Amino acid sequence: MFEGLRRRFRPWFVIWIIIMWCLLMGEVTWANAAGGLLVGLFVVLALPLPAMPIAGMRVSWLGLIRYLFIWSGELMVASFKVAWLALRPAAPPRTAILQVPMRVSNDLVLTLATTFYNLQPGGSVSDIDIANRMWTIHVLDAETDEDIAREIENVAALERRMITIFEKG
Repeated sequence: MFEGLRRRFRPWFVIWIIIMWCLLMGEVTWANAAGGLLVGLFVVLALPLPAMPIAGMRVSWLGLIRYLFIWSGELMVASFKVAWLALRPAAPPRTAILQVPMRVSNDLVLTLATTFYNLQPGGSVSDIDIANRMWTIHVLDAETDEDIAREIENVAALERRMITIFEKG
C-alpha cells in the first residue's frame, strides 16, 4: 500500500499547487500555504494522474525553441490568411476533409502535434485514428488541388519536426 502512495507522490506538483493556491487566495500566509498543501496532497494522492507515455522520448530543446519561433510566425501568417478569407468580397472558400497519415510513434508526440495543428487558424484535426496513425483534418481553404497538396505537405512538415524534436532527440 505504501509503495503505491510513494509512486503517486509528486513533490514538485504539490509545490506548484501550493504556489497556485496562494496566488488564488491573493496573499502568502501560513494558513494559505497549509491549505494549498492539503489541496495538493489530496489531488496527488486521491486523484493520481496516469503515467506519461515518455519511454524513449528525448527532447531537443534547441529544436523545440526554434520550432516555437517558426510556429509563431506561421500563426501570424495563418491568422492574416483566415482574416482575409473572412473579409474578402468573394464567395466563401471551398473546404475539404482529408485523411493524412502520421508517422510519429509516441502517443504524447501525436497529441503535441495535434495541439500545434489545431492552434493554427485554417485547419483542424477532427478525428484521430490512433491504431492506424491517421488524422482526419478539416482544411478551410481548399480551392485547388495545389491548396490541398500544400496542406498535406504542411502536415508532413509538422510531423517531421515533431519526430526530429521529440523522437530523435
